[in-house]
Amino acid sequence: MKTMPKKFNNPRARHNFQGRTCSILAVGSYVPERVLANSHFEKTVNTSDEWITTRTGIKERRIAAKNEFTSDLAAKAALRAIERAKITPDQIDLIVVATITPDMPFPSTACLVQEKIGARRAAAFDIQAACSGFVFGLEVGQQFIMSRTYDTALVIGADKLSCIVNWKDRNTCVLFGDGAGAAILRHRPQAHGLLTACMGSDGSRADLLCMPGGGSHNPASPESLAAGMHYLHMKDGRETFKSAINAMCTAAREVLRRCELDISQIKCIIPHQANRRIIDAVAERLGAGQDQLFVNLQKFGNTSAASVAIALDDAVQCGRIHRGDLVLLIVFGAGLTWGAAVIEW
Repeated sequence: MKTMPKKFNNPRARHNFQGRTCSILAVGSYVPERVLANSHFEKTVNTSDEWITTRTGIKERRIAAKNEFTSDLAAKAALRAIERAKITPDQIDLIVVATITPDMPFPSTACLVQEKIGARRAAAFDIQAACSGFVFGLEVGQQFIMSRTYDTALVIGADKLSCIVNWKDRNTCVLFGDGAGAAILRHRPQAHGLLTACMGSDGSRADLLCMPGGGSHNPASPESLAAGMHYLHMKDGRETFKSAINAMCTAAREVLRRCELDISQIKCIIPHQANRRIIDAVAERLGAGQDQLFVNLQKFGNTSAASVAIALDDAVQCGRIHRGDLVLLIVFGAGLTWGAAVIEW
């Protein structure tokens, strides 16, 4: 008989609070059909497949069609999660969409998704935490389930980064892809589910990763367009690299501490899929084995808020995660933002 780890007797663990526990009932993901291999960039910018692969681990990424928007990606991922959860859209009480590429500034992408999937009972809103968005969204959704405000929440991470990438900038254009991942949250009796999550931010370093145009600071104008302000900008790649490693390690250690877990007890570690060297550095500092990591950035690149959501679904579908396994999600994004979550599957 399986013995429960020490964490389940920890008085600080969420499942011992008066609120309900919250579990991920099912996950789903969607990526566009078009595959853009590294060889494409050899024709457009000064780079090579070897340069991209050795520095990032990325081999290809998916690119959405011109008439395929973030809400479309999100809706398709959501419908797959809904089907696997064996529920109907009208049972969903809440939709939270994490994205930095909404269809438009308003209304929210979540409202557009609500209409597309037929979840007419649901309250819907967006959150924006860049690549950390899905974990932030899980924490938001969990609070509504635990407080008994809602019974069923749909959390989606979705981004169409191809529409804000400067395809002439070698340092950024090779990194990103499009996609969406979704999770259905509910209380599941006799299950611990989402054990804990932590989130962090550092607005003093907001300029490291940003899209400066399009808001109230730099409204759209001929001048902002000419200056390329409506593209994604990475100010300092090396500093971003170091910040990502430090923040992800800090977040992972914090959630493990709260659950009184050792990294060796984690069955599957799913880090933000941005750069293979970042992932390997985080694993080394945490003392994790390569067999614990799940990595699929070679197929999809960095899909921002969708990154860990797509990887989580990929891991479940290929049999890397089973009922009762402990899963660690670790994220980092613009803002700066970061976070981690421990889940009993």
